[in-house]
Amino acid sequence: MISLELSKNDKIELTIDALTSEGSGVGRYNGLAVFVRGTVAGDKIIAHIIKRSKNYAIGIIDEILVPSGERIETDCPYSKKCGGCSFRHVTYEEELRYKKSRVQDALERIGHLNIEVDGIIGAEELNGYRNKAQYPVSISDNELFAGFYAYKSHRIIPCADCKLQPPEFEKGLEAFAQWVKRENVTSYDEQTGRGLLRHIYFRKGFATGEIMACAVINSNKIPNPELLVSLLRENISTLKSVAVNINREKTNVILSNNTKIIWGEENIRDCLLGKTFIISPNSFYQVNHDQCEKLYQKAKEFAGLTGNETLLDLYCGVGTIGLTMADSVKQLVGIEIVPQAIENARQNAKLNGIENADFICTDAQKGAQILKKQGIKPDVIILDPPRKGCDKTLLDTIEQMKPDRIVYVSCDSATLARDLEILASKGFETKKVTAVDMFPRTPHVESVCLLKLSNKD
Repeated sequence: MISLELSKNDKIELTIDALTSEGSGVGRYNGLAVFVRGTVAGDKIIAHIIKRSKNYAIGIIDEILVPSGERIETDCPYSKKCGGCSFRHVTYEEELRYKKSRVQDALERIGHLNIEVDGIIGAEELNGYRNKAQYPVSISDNELFAGFYAYKSHRIIPCADCKLQPPEFEKGLEAFAQWVKRENVTSYDEQTGRGLLRHIYFRKGFATGEIMACAVINSNKIPNPELLVSLLRENISTLKSVAVNINREKTNVILSNNTKIIWGEENIRDCLLGKTFIISPNSFYQVNHDQCEKLYQKAKEFAGLTGNETLLDLYCGVGTIGLTMADSVKQLVGIEIVPQAIENARQNAKLNGIENADFICTDAQKGAQILKKQGIKPDVIILDPPRKGCDKTLLDTIEQMKPDRIVYVSCDSATLARDLEILASKGFETKKVTAVDMFPRTPHVESVCLLKLSNKD
């Protein structure tokens, strides 16, 4: 029975039984779910209730009475406020166990699939692994505050030395701070739509060391770009590119499609599984280099390529996943809606001497229909959609194509499970699922799945 007496500002004793998909702990108080960030399954705490709704309550830790055996001391002074990491206070073994179980739960509860996740591929490096950072900024009295949003808010937690980012990004922020101070740069105000600097954006090629720095601005130009370039070059020895992204829309989308290079190269380079890739400011590229290689190796294993297949890489980005398999197929076709990414994919194919690849700039659904009209029948399809998963019309087109195998790479286990159930109704049986921890210390988990067409007729 749900307690009707529980109110805001009450303090209750609570045992944490499980974790949510966002990494918050959840316990029951007289049948009512109470969510508390920063807790671990097995914690016994005093929770201070800060919100009470009809069906649940939200609390914060007032006191830890009995810590879970999986609790550790956080190594980050920002983790309790920042919305990025959810597991800095949890052993990595428990984090992996939870992430694997989360994928398993989605497959069973949402996808209604009777299949076991055959393991989770953990990371060797838990810190400094991100090759991309997008910092929201606030400027007060010519002082730059850059960091990340607090949990479920747009309140910036200043954090230049985030443990997930490589040290070059902190050096880059120092250069931006000096430029802000010397040029009286203002920060963008979401309410008024005024102010110049919206975000600071870095990318790094981990195999090459190359760095790209980008200022996202609410204008057509920045003051004294030569000074900014000079400061960045002083602070980052491997700097290869400085860009400005012009975003004048009232939107929470960080990057527009209008990017101008103010110094250096248009792109930076990285290497994955022996292939070299060009990365532009707007193109999608997996944020964890080492785990990406493990993910792609598992995807290639699931694809079961013999050299005779036509491989269709939907949502191909800059072509990374397909091009790492191009040597093992007869023909590769990649489809992506971002023009700059397709341009990069074509450059990447040329850069690596790959002549059996073709890339089409359109959305995945239209691209699949184009191939169907051209009579190109893929033997294997790679699906690596955004977090929202695949459109139903795309899945209908895949059904008509009747590939022998589908390798589905997903960053959201809920939409993955939904799509796997739909594909099962179309005759594609999920044969294998492996989880991959692409984002250690955060709540996100990647999955790679093998599906086979059970009945071609």
